[in-house]
Amino acid sequence: MTAMSKDLDIPFLNRIKPKDLVVMSRQLSVLVSATVPIVRAIKILVQQTKNVKLQNALKKIADDVDGGSKLSDSMARFANIFSNFFVSMIRSGESSGKLDEVLNYLADQTEKDYELRSKIKGAMVYPAFIMTSMFGLGAAMMIFVVPKLTAVLLENGGELPLTTKMLIAVSGFLVNYWWIVLIALIGSIVGIKYALKVNKIKVAWDEFKLHIPVLGKLFQFTSLVRFTRSLQTLVTGGVPLPDALEIVAAVVGNETYRTLLLNSIKSIEQGQSLSYELSKSKVVPQMIHQMINVGEQTGKLTEILGRITDFYTREINTVVASLVTLIEPMIMILLGVAVGAMVSAVLLPMYNMAQNF
Repeated sequence: MTAMSKDLDIPFLNRIKPKDLVVMSRQLSVLVSATVPIVRAIKILVQQTKNVKLQNALKKIADDVDGGSKLSDSMARFANIFSNFFVSMIRSGESSGKLDEVLNYLADQTEKDYELRSKIKGAMVYPAFIMTSMFGLGAAMMIFVVPKLTAVLLENGGELPLTTKMLIAVSGFLVNYWWIVLIALIGSIVGIKYALKVNKIKVAWDEFKLHIPVLGKLFQFTSLVRFTRSLQTLVTGGVPLPDALEIVAAVVGNETYRTLLLNSIKSIEQGQSLSYELSKSKVVPQMIHQMINVGEQTGKLTEILGRITDFYTREINTVVASLVTLIEPMIMILLGVAVGAMVSAVLLPMYNMAQNF
């Protein structure tokens, strides 16, 4: 590693993004498909990878594999980089002798999952930017502009409207105690982050998210796509259904669905079908468990899971488009009301004061 790389080996700057794993998976699948020996393929990836953390991990993996270890076993040592899902797929490819096919399929699925996350995040960038800018501009006006405007009104000594008194009170608090607001904001963010690590709170929050108007559908469809896509990938790779469900439960991203999948494992071990357990849940649309039931009966479960994934991916696109369309006018209305209230609270008393002269 060069001196420059060592200087840049900073955890915050070198965190591994989903895109890094997408690129690595695609490149590895191409190299293995081209019959490049696995150790040489990984060493080539070391040279291609710009992320220092991933680069160091790949170097150690190459040394392990060169020393006789399995690729999956070596990757499992880096659980903070390679998920249980990723490692299980690699292990299934090694067991079946179809590592190149599994890597190619894994690269496709990793890329699709990355595109899905990027699409959702991209749709939220504009509303988040507008809201952040609005609150930031509002706070700046309350601290620097409003005090100068309201000073004229206070000097006049006349009776002020209630809205003006409230504006002056809020402005005065922000001017004198802005640090309390900042501490409270940071404390709330940190508090929420740690609170969601408490199992009971996380379970309640994940259940609540599924019932939020409009957004609830987005959370639901996203979890369902992760479930069906991941399960399809694992079953195609030859992972037994109970083991596949246990892995999917860890990556589905919602405690409600995680509990459902773990319960499904118990049902399958008792002789029931996957569709039977899904049919008892209110968070699984009827179409899904009926289609999975057909897949189980016809022996085409992977094909059915692929169809479900495609359908709900399109549904996510529709919900995201609707959400953006809905958020834009709501932001404009909120911005108009906030500006109107602030203007009326300042200009109306000034107009009345001018009338008295």
